[in-house]
Amino acid sequence: MFRLTLLPLLLLAATPALAEPNAAVIDAGAQDTGLRYPAARRLDLVEDHFGVKVADPYRWLENDLRADPAVRDWVREENALTRRYIDALPGRNALKARMQALFSHGRYSVPRKAGGRYFYGYNKGLQNHTPLYVRDGLAGAQRLLLDPNIWAGDGTSALAEWAPSPDGRYLAYAMQEAGSDWRTLRVLEVDSGRTLDETIEWVKFSQIAWDAGGQGFFYSRYPAPAEGETFRSANEGQQLFYHRVGTDQAQDQLIYGTPDRPKLSHQAQVTSDGRWLVINSFEGIDTRREVHVATLDGGPVTPRLLVRGPTHDWRLIGSRGTTLYFITNKSATRSRLVTLDAARPRRGAKLVVAERAEMLAGGSLVGNRLVLAYVSEADMVAELVELDGRKVADVPLPGMGTAAGFGGRDGDPETFFSFSGFVTPPSIYRFDTATMESSVFAQPDLPFNPDDFGIEQRLYPSKDGTPIPITIIRKKALADRAIAAPTILYGYGGFNISLTPGYSAPRLAWLEQGGVYAVANLRGGGEFGKAWHEAGRGANKQNVFDDFIAAGEWLKSNGYTPKDGLAIEGRSNGGLLVGAVVNQRPDLFAAALPAVGVMDMLRFDRFTAGRYWVDDYGSPGEAKDFPLLYGYSPYHNISDGRDYPAILVTTADTDDRVVPAHSFKYAAALQAAQVGDRPRLLRVENRAGHGAGKPIDKLIDEYADSYSFLAHFTGLTIQQKPQ
Repeated sequence: MFRLTLLPLLLLAATPALAEPNAAVIDAGAQDTGLRYPAARRLDLVEDHFGVKVADPYRWLENDLRADPAVRDWVREENALTRRYIDALPGRNALKARMQALFSHGRYSVPRKAGGRYFYGYNKGLQNHTPLYVRDGLAGAQRLLLDPNIWAGDGTSALAEWAPSPDGRYLAYAMQEAGSDWRTLRVLEVDSGRTLDETIEWVKFSQIAWDAGGQGFFYSRYPAPAEGETFRSANEGQQLFYHRVGTDQAQDQLIYGTPDRPKLSHQAQVTSDGRWLVINSFEGIDTRREVHVATLDGGPVTPRLLVRGPTHDWRLIGSRGTTLYFITNKSATRSRLVTLDAARPRRGAKLVVAERAEMLAGGSLVGNRLVLAYVSEADMVAELVELDGRKVADVPLPGMGTAAGFGGRDGDPETFFSFSGFVTPPSIYRFDTATMESSVFAQPDLPFNPDDFGIEQRLYPSKDGTPIPITIIRKKALADRAIAAPTILYGYGGFNISLTPGYSAPRLAWLEQGGVYAVANLRGGGEFGKAWHEAGRGANKQNVFDDFIAAGEWLKSNGYTPKDGLAIEGRSNGGLLVGAVVNQRPDLFAAALPAVGVMDMLRFDRFTAGRYWVDDYGSPGEAKDFPLLYGYSPYHNISDGRDYPAILVTTADTDDRVVPAHSFKYAAALQAAQVGDRPRLLRVENRAGHGAGKPIDKLIDEYADSYSFLAHFTGLTIQQKPQ
């Protein structure tokens, strides 16, 4: 199964924070804002980094708020201030009500077929979490299997990853608490609906890979963290285990680990015929992998090296006998399709589909054919290809948008995929790779008319002249009369992630009010392959910021956005982007939303999975990388004496991907700085994480707060009933 739209989420490592008992207490200030920010204790802490003296006055905010009352009290006061401010903004409640209405239609996930059964998620509309259902046969009655909405009184327990056994007898599923990346695995008996007694703990960044007989599955876990370090400790030493259904976790078999290389992570796949276990090992976020393979014939599972690495990307998309089909970027910056012989690894790769101008983003083997997906300038096409690489035809897609799914098995031509666009929620389609027939499996009833909105794709020049794609979404009436309107500019620009069309109910609420939304496909992403990624990483990271700034300038100079009507938004690595460009060009923006951002570039590698990110950012501990990181780190480059836009920093207390300390320290530094009279507020969600697993009600509240804040400072008037 492949998915072309990747959520811009990062993988994030921890040492105990320093606390200076004699640090002075300061009032960060009344200034001219009319706001009295909570007092943030300022440490007299200066460290030497390669001969450069660097102050870190808010190091104490790295402490876990669950254990440090001072951090907890400061966060509570920050939230109270932000709540009072936002509740007084005009239109906030109207915006929330409209977002609720836009969420209130049925939503299905892509079905997965196992043993003649079909498993899928279905949300009636405003359920906080999507329940899981099963049908016996395509026309069978829908039966509820799991309802995560009843797992916790506060609604913060979520269903994460899940996988049925090949015969459909069992379902292995992951429970997620308060948005954390940690998972607890459980096993459900599908016939009875009974969850078995065994639990599997300390699972993170894992796939669930069943064996052919449905007797057990492979999964990845880390050692249990030290007490008090659950949401902070370094993610190292991941190992691959096999769990047999009906046994205790203590009996699970260790399959593969690399204690001599503790930074390697390991993920398992089992081919659809159940014959081969394929293990991908990687050290960072970068698509560089080492691959091992093992025969699953009932005997000892003994992994053998298939591809030495990690050096290049190797993604298994299917198998036929001993032939394994991989997408790889070895000798192909935009990727190609090759085969490797699992029984004879030394034979090397055999080309099936050569590299071409478009980026080969994903694929799967369904029935006796391959489905391949290509991305070009943030749009995509899917093609049906014979096993020898000959193209059969394009897969019929409904229009411009993003396809996700296409899971399947060797010999079974039936597959399902979802398709969504910027102003169309996902619909689910059934597709037969043998007959090439496509039909609708589920389609939402829309509480709006997509034809009311126009989508325009353009290119604009960055600072160095590089053409950058940008997509502008707005009401057709605005385009027809060439009216400039308050605009949100969104970007990410990192980790080889492509921003392709996808639906967002909060974004549609903004558009309905007459706002414009623009998505810039910055360098550092994956839209144009390896070279595009390389142009925005490491020593080239400034290109990403230049691309984003140029997008803002272009929107204004070309009449999309009024002089004081531009807001910017970014999440995770995109939060870093927003923080950096606000420091570099505060005059360009009226308001900014840096969400769950990486804000301290000198200590990001010390918390949870942050060590993975040195692939893209470089290492703060390396002399060659330090000047680059220090030069754009949002926390370290706030400029006194310049007028900053209104800023709403958002994070969550259980974010163990980008730990909230990043946002805490950045917000404290902003509030202490002399940067004008517009507010710099911090919003901390309780019992939530980086994004995945967040209840719908928390999601709606966050976006109602965020977009009413942007509306206020860009001049967008929120109507009770948008026209």
